[in-house]
Amino acid sequence: MTTKTLLIELLTEELPPKALNNLGNHFAASVAEGLEKAQLIDGAAEYTAYASPRRLAVQVKNVKAVQADQKIVKKGPAVANAMKDGAPTKALEGFARGAGAKIEDLTIVHDGKQDVYAYEYIQTGKPLGELLEDIINQAVKKLPIPKVMRWGSSTFTFVRPVHGLIVLHGGDIVNVSVLGLQSGNQTLGHRFLSNGEITITNADSYATQMREQGKVVASFAERKAAIQTALNEQAGRLKATVAADEALLDEVTALVEYPVVLEAGFEEHFLAVPQECLILTMQQNQKYFPLLDRNGKLMNRFLLVSNLQTEDPSHIIQGNERVLRARLSDAEFFYKQDQKATLESRLPKLANVVYHNKIGSQAERIERLQSIAAHIAKALGADAAAAERAARLAKADLVTEMVGEFPELQGTMGKYYARLDGETEEIAEAVEQHYQPRFAGDNLPNGKVATAVALADKLETLVGIWGIGLIPTGDKDPYALRRAALGILRMLMQYGLDVNELIQTTFDSFPKGLLNEKTPSETADFMQARLAVLLQNDYPQDIVAAVLAKQPRRLDDLTAKLQAVAAFKQLPEAAALAAANKRVQNLLKKADTALGEVDESLLQQDEEKALYAAAQDLQPKIAAAVAEGNFQTALSELASVKPQVDAFFDGVMVMAEDPAVKQNRLNLLNRLAEQMNAVADIALLSE
Repeated sequence: MTTKTLLIELLTEELPPKALNNLGNHFAASVAEGLEKAQLIDGAAEYTAYASPRRLAVQVKNVKAVQADQKIVKKGPAVANAMKDGAPTKALEGFARGAGAKIEDLTIVHDGKQDVYAYEYIQTGKPLGELLEDIINQAVKKLPIPKVMRWGSSTFTFVRPVHGLIVLHGGDIVNVSVLGLQSGNQTLGHRFLSNGEITITNADSYATQMREQGKVVASFAERKAAIQTALNEQAGRLKATVAADEALLDEVTALVEYPVVLEAGFEEHFLAVPQECLILTMQQNQKYFPLLDRNGKLMNRFLLVSNLQTEDPSHIIQGNERVLRARLSDAEFFYKQDQKATLESRLPKLANVVYHNKIGSQAERIERLQSIAAHIAKALGADAAAAERAARLAKADLVTEMVGEFPELQGTMGKYYARLDGETEEIAEAVEQHYQPRFAGDNLPNGKVATAVALADKLETLVGIWGIGLIPTGDKDPYALRRAALGILRMLMQYGLDVNELIQTTFDSFPKGLLNEKTPSETADFMQARLAVLLQNDYPQDIVAAVLAKQPRRLDDLTAKLQAVAAFKQLPEAAALAAANKRVQNLLKKADTALGEVDESLLQQDEEKALYAAAQDLQPKIAAAVAEGNFQTALSELASVKPQVDAFFDGVMVMAEDPAVKQNRLNLLNRLAEQMNAVADIALLSE
């Protein structure tokens, strides 16, 4: 059967830029999936997604004009229940009637469990036009649109008003109706560079016609690549690098249909303002691409992406420079105004900044942060006074003009203002870095003082918010306690501090009776659960479970333990020892009295004597290896006792009739379990 390319385009008003690429990909994938399910494509769908500010489109290769005929098998009642005394039951008669068949037309097939009656027939394939309307409508309904809108007198809803619909199979228009629009073959190009309607002659010529006649690069990926290449070329010419992340590049790609990269500049005196402020202004407010020199310093040149191609772009450049100048002037003014007051002098204003109505103001919070940070610094062997001072100033920039205008700069501006106030560099850096890590993969604070303040900040948030009952549920975590917990854990994996002790210290810093008394234990359990999630990104679940079963309070040696358990699991003796350990633990649960020391005089059989001797020999080796942090050696030593463990369970009845002998054997197993589980609970390892 002959196949052709299918083209579908929705012509819209300007789509939300941050969602554009996602919308385009979802629309294309949903249409392709619908065509596959309808068996209108041979094999897997080969499609291209298009998304520009005013259109979503998809081009699908090898689409049939008509479905292939299909063999349909309708299954009915089981053969065993369909006949009674040689006559069909009502169930069989009803099935035949519903299928539009006679009983003699039915066949018997096996449904995987039993023989059943079935009616088999050939269903003639439907034409593309009969199926496509529903496929497109379903694709539209599935789009991840957070908020829809209506337009005109229409009752239809979409993310933005839709004004045109193209549906072409090869060069033929497929007659469908979507969102109240009848399909055709005409669309519009660039708002300013294109003249009138464009007639798409063939589904395969869409991208070429849009580029040449409409001045629209319809492919999001193609526009993005073109912008990236032009940015790099311009930056290379200036011996600079572009300061921009993927999100800004995606957003700009979604704002233009025919991108042109231009170079512009601003007055050099603005560089006296911290470059983070200038970069944020250019990126966030204007969608410009700042340039950094070889030393990472901001240059007074920048790149912009225009949606207009013109012989003389000077008016575009000058207009953008004028707009940016006003923005930078504001930033410069805020910076100069902020320097008229020190961070210390701003602290009283924090009493008017509510942190949470049940916990109090930022000023009250600062008091807690100071004591917690000083405590942590002492534990780390750092300068407690410096940590206390950094914690005192950490939130002062919240009441500055610059942070009021750009909340994203909190911490960053605190660092600059601390330097201007004559604070030490260690304190200034801690003021900035106490928010780190802000997200998964973000850098950890650099240095012990900064770490102390960062831990204090996140612990105070976690314990305080949890303690007043605002516990994360499902996907709701308005105070980002999960993120705070992961940040704490990542820092503690670098430093050997007792996590439970830190939680208790933080809890004690709050006024007595303010927080739920169960908060320390509950937050410790929460941290343990988050730790498992964090570690399972890099290690198998059973290995993580084995290590965490020991409920470690220090996390700085977790990585070494996980690696050691992973290596132990590869040993040929590991599976048998894990099974034996599980058996040991089950037997120990049956102990009637407290377990104690082994009485060598009560050892009766050679197998238990041999196991006792092996355990005696093993104990100092494992203790020494664990003390030195050599966990892999400690676990590998376990392999040496496998023969004695196997022989013991093969030849010794642990639950002996003599209570003293039974207790002694349980004591022996308890001693063995202590050694086997010195690093991790190996019973939890899967085969």
